[in-house]
Amino acid sequence: MSRQKTSRQKTVVYAGPTISQDEVRAVLPGAQARPPVARGDLLREEWGRDDTAVIIDGYYRERLSVGHKEILWLLNEGVNVIGAASMGALRAAELSPYGMRGVGSVFHMYASGEVDGDDEVAVLHGPAERGYPTGTVAMVNIRYGCQEGAKSGLVPAAAGERIVEAARARPFVHRTWRELEEALGPDAGDALSTLERRIGTGEWDLKRLDAMAALRAVGGHHAEAPDTWAAEVALTGITHYEALAWRSMREYAPGRWMSDLDVLDAARLFGQDYPGLHEEVLTGLLADFAAGRGLGLEAYTRARLGVDDQAGLPHVLAPWLSETERATLPVAEQLRLVMVRVWPVWQSADWRPIVLERIRESSRWPEWSDLVARADEIAEQTRGRVVVPAPAICGRIFSRHWNGPGTTAEVELARRGFLSMADLGQTAARFFALDVRKAKGR
Repeated sequence: MSRQKTSRQKTVVYAGPTISQDEVRAVLPGAQARPPVARGDLLREEWGRDDTAVIIDGYYRERLSVGHKEILWLLNEGVNVIGAASMGALRAAELSPYGMRGVGSVFHMYASGEVDGDDEVAVLHGPAERGYPTGTVAMVNIRYGCQEGAKSGLVPAAAGERIVEAARARPFVHRTWRELEEALGPDAGDALSTLERRIGTGEWDLKRLDAMAALRAVGGHHAEAPDTWAAEVALTGITHYEALAWRSMREYAPGRWMSDLDVLDAARLFGQDYPGLHEEVLTGLLADFAAGRGLGLEAYTRARLGVDDQAGLPHVLAPWLSETERATLPVAEQLRLVMVRVWPVWQSADWRPIVLERIRESSRWPEWSDLVARADEIAEQTRGRVVVPAPAICGRIFSRHWNGPGTTAEVELARRGFLSMADLGQTAARFFALDVRKAKGR
């Protein structure tokens, strides 16, 4: 049964040079046209269940090609992924058992094993601002053109076989009409001219024909993955946290990259007021969870922690509080703080996206962004002279910032959402050289 797309669902098409953005919009007026897909591009997009990603073109050489695990992650998120014509056909042939939908002849050529090389669909092309003009001809288009030419009598079968063999023997970067004519001699001139003309008009351009078919397939029947399939982190290697990092990644200077989560890390490490924000946001989440079960906050925390009504704070939970908190706060407040500080044990919801929304609104966002940039600059300046220690040791060194009377390292880690010294150390490693320089300046 086909599913109708609502106005809230979106379609994103990754294309060029196979079809232009204008052609995409002509077939799918509401679609969002993107350049050829590369590694990480899918994860940078905000996706919702029943959105559709149509992969036509993708990078092979200039940038890393789109990863299988990225597509698996989208499928597990409920995104409909369609592939055709070029990189999309190749990935669909590989991932159709997991729910990616392949469309068109090129897909079936890969799926059946008729062709198996990336170079079958690869072409050289110009920049986006010039509309991705192609400089070579795709091998699948040559194959298709020779087959159609033989059927119609416009390209003799023998000439077509020679052309296919000559093209297949050449690297895709040298599959130009001029180089093919030089390799085959003047006898193939007429056949090559016919192929060039008919592929150029789109009549024998198999990749373009498949791409248009893929656009028309949006909103139709969706491939169903096997019941046993689930793209869990263990298989995809991608978490929602990593997807958020990809989505917010930006090149803030030539060759230097920063995500919003890097800025969040700077706030967690250096923001003196960050623990209060962390506690406030997570307490709000707890209140929402409690309300969802028809409970008050104290009743919810007692149920989650296994603490009987009217009972005091169990001794085993005391280390999660400072001396002052244990001495002055009522039991309900103590239990709330424990829940906030041991979040991963009792709650599976990821707090980072919500905290991130809050710190994006903070007036200190530019300051924390600059801190990431400065850390990268100093790390480059001190490369080979400042050695970052192992995570656990790095964490111990950095935690000196939070030493104070009546508290412990474990409490201070928890107030900032760190699970262990090693977790802190892994986050602080990027800022280690900056921290060393700051220490020397004091």
